[in-house]
Amino acid sequence: MSLKSLAAKIFAQRIYKKTQIWASSPVETQKAVFLNLIKEARQTEFGKDHSFAQIKTFEDFANQVPIRDYEALKPYVDRVVKGEENILWKGKPLYFAKTSGTTSGAKYIPLTKESMPYHIEAARNAILHYIHETGNASFVNGKMIFLQGSPILDEKNGIKLGRLSGIVAHFVPKYLQKNRLPSWETNCIEDWETKVNAIVGETMNEDMTVISGIPSWVQMYFEKLQQRAGMPVGDIFKNFNLFIYGGVNYEPYRAKFENLIGRKVDSIELFPASEGFFAYQDSQKEKGMLLLLHSGIFYEFIKADEFYLENPKRYTIGEVELGINYVLIISTNAGLWGYNIGDTVQFTSLKPYRVIVSGRIKHYISAFGEHVIGKEVEHALQEAMEGTSVRVNEFTVAPQITSSEGLPYHEWFIEFENEPEDFNSFAEALDNAMRKQNIYYDDLIVGHVLKKLVVTKVVKNGFQEYMKSIGKLGGQNKIPRLSNDRSIVGLLKKNS
Repeated sequence: MSLKSLAAKIFAQRIYKKTQIWASSPVETQKAVFLNLIKEARQTEFGKDHSFAQIKTFEDFANQVPIRDYEALKPYVDRVVKGEENILWKGKPLYFAKTSGTTSGAKYIPLTKESMPYHIEAARNAILHYIHETGNASFVNGKMIFLQGSPILDEKNGIKLGRLSGIVAHFVPKYLQKNRLPSWETNCIEDWETKVNAIVGETMNEDMTVISGIPSWVQMYFEKLQQRAGMPVGDIFKNFNLFIYGGVNYEPYRAKFENLIGRKVDSIELFPASEGFFAYQDSQKEKGMLLLLHSGIFYEFIKADEFYLENPKRYTIGEVELGINYVLIISTNAGLWGYNIGDTVQFTSLKPYRVIVSGRIKHYISAFGEHVIGKEVEHALQEAMEGTSVRVNEFTVAPQITSSEGLPYHEWFIEFENEPEDFNSFAEALDNAMRKQNIYYDDLIVGHVLKKLVVTKVVKNGFQEYMKSIGKLGGQNKIPRLSNDRSIVGLLKKNS
């Protein structure tokens, strides 16, 4: 065993023990985080406007701070962007993580000197928990790649701004710099296809042991590697045995990945966002990711089916239940308060608290009252593929309300790597799996309100072309699994 591997194992044991301390006292940990957040932000403009000085309990907070999304918080964020101090959090933020996709254009999510270290610590601790549980630390001697956005940062009123993954690139520990790829120059390439080609060239002859990124874009990297080398990725990188991912569910990609790699590899799931690093997979044996209750984020949860009520109940960590779909609400040491990040989660364990990401509160199909969510379509597709040679690159689902062929239906747009031998049988299996996942959908089929789903084939690279056409190819951008209208369909068909 190398000195580096031994040191990693010792460090992993230490971090594991520290984690057990806060994970075993979840309610107390969250209460301490809550009180500290309120105390530190009392003199901010937001704190004064919402009477933080009078807040003693969560009930006080819930009465005085409404749930907001970015649009509702934007008047405060705009003041921060203009360079004003002590608006949402003490002083000025260190960075803005710039994202797109809202009705008002770009979003500027603040990152402060208090919040930034937790982004780095969480990613590190996810790997250390893997080492502690498996005893596998040999990968620390090889090369690691993190497919991410450009680290080139702009500046706005004295505050640096860029993509979160690009900002994080500035915080890679020195002991990892020698192991890390791609080079700084390659990482700075903006065009995604050009960048991936350059990464392939840089990594082809290296001893890659860890590869990390959003599955859809890592898949693109693997395909280009395989095309250039004419062999599976696992033969190119013989010591590659750990894939780290976040952003989307890996399961729909797993069969394709194992085919591209040529064998199974361990994986670690992360739940990072510009607004905070919320959870990571702490065990290869247990389902779900450990919710990070100690990291400067206070969590609230609203049942998804109650979210659009006038005054939905806001639950804290000690009140949540297994298997319920909750909208995740956060208050943070970056100055987000009662903030709806748009993600929904379900708890898989309460000792410790582990979650899976079940979808997006705005990404669903309920054109007929069925409220189908991302987790359900992903599980249904996985079930339909089991025991077959079918492999899927990408997919999305949309309702067809105005069908010219009788009853309306759900239309599945699927880009196949390996097509079904019998499309009708595959669609039947998929529909049956969906009916098991969602009882309301089943009722609509039984009641002849909907006809069975329809599978529409998308041409090779159709989804990539779609993402390119809307300026979102690569990086942290993700294809929506569901939409309640057909806005995605026109562009997708145009690129098919």
